[in-house]
Amino acid sequence: MTEKQNRTLPAQPALCRILDANLDRSREGLRIIEEWCRFGLNSADLARQCKQLRQELAAWHTAELRSARDTPADEGTQLTHPQEEQRSSIQHLLEANFCRVEEALRVLEEYGKIYDRNMGKAFKQMRYRVYTLESNLLAYRRYQQLLKSQLYLVTSPRDNLLQVVEAALQGGLTLVQYRDKTSDDGVKLANARQMSELCHRYDALLIVNDRVDLAIAADADGVHLGQQDLPVAEARRLLGPGRIIGCSTTNGEEMQRAVDAGADYIGVGPVYETPTKANKAAAGLDYVRYAADKSPVPWFAIGGIDINNLDAVLNAGAQRVAAVRAIMEAEQPTLVTQFLISQLTRIQNLKAQKLMQIKS
Repeated sequence: MTEKQNRTLPAQPALCRILDANLDRSREGLRIIEEWCRFGLNSADLARQCKQLRQELAAWHTAELRSARDTPADEGTQLTHPQEEQRSSIQHLLEANFCRVEEALRVLEEYGKIYDRNMGKAFKQMRYRVYTLESNLLAYRRYQQLLKSQLYLVTSPRDNLLQVVEAALQGGLTLVQYRDKTSDDGVKLANARQMSELCHRYDALLIVNDRVDLAIAADADGVHLGQQDLPVAEARRLLGPGRIIGCSTTNGEEMQRAVDAGADYIGVGPVYETPTKANKAAAGLDYVRYAADKSPVPWFAIGGIDINNLDAVLNAGAQRVAAVRAIMEAEQPTLVTQFLISQLTRIQNLKAQKLMQIKS
């Protein structure tokens, strides 16, 4: 069937201009997303999906539609909004361009029904594919960030909470957990939302302790669950595949259950006795050694870890650690964060060098 035979009505200049503009908009948005998939995430698969969508859009972008373009007479070129003039983070940039693509595809779907019988159907299916791509890309990006994060700040309530977190972020921190067992829900939600915006401005992840509902409401990157909290599988059903789920463990049996349930990472500890886990006996360095040997997922040693005992934890096999008081109560959170990250990086570099020597 030829293009003319597929027509439901003769093509109108205004209709062609609408289709041309939205084909441009969706192709441009996808190219911006594709560049991050290729150079930011080094994901050939996600970049390929973006390229395939762009090529399919290009096939619909006929000479007839392009020839209807009249940029000098388009009043829309003068319209702008302050939010379009800045991007606070990579996540913000990606979300904005996915919205741009999805809105354009919806316009193409509706107006395309007038232009060509097959056009509306094609763009409807393409819109659903972009929704899936968005979920997969954000999940992939979050997990890659998790893998790169060596230091995990778990917060404790204090008057200058956001200032301390920002100071740690300025020291290179890329993973934060908002933990507050005492405040009412209104305070927790306000803090979580502000912390989410702050972390995303620094391209860091925010995880919310215990509360799936707060994680969703604050647009956080995931949730961390204790052994007595909501089961991992139920949290996954509520959060969907795009967000991270972590789980506290104190022994090998709990570790295996968390892994089998689908946890993306686990906490290993408490390594030392700590007031944040007043009723928990220390799991000790033996469990750190066990996790180093057995854990198939990323894990963070946690519990009483500070500058003074960090070396012992690292020597037991930890490559990632979580800190609470060591940063939250520090006089200079930025410097403490930088020191902890430098020590973790040093250990990783030493292990990499040893591995290269063994291979050679």
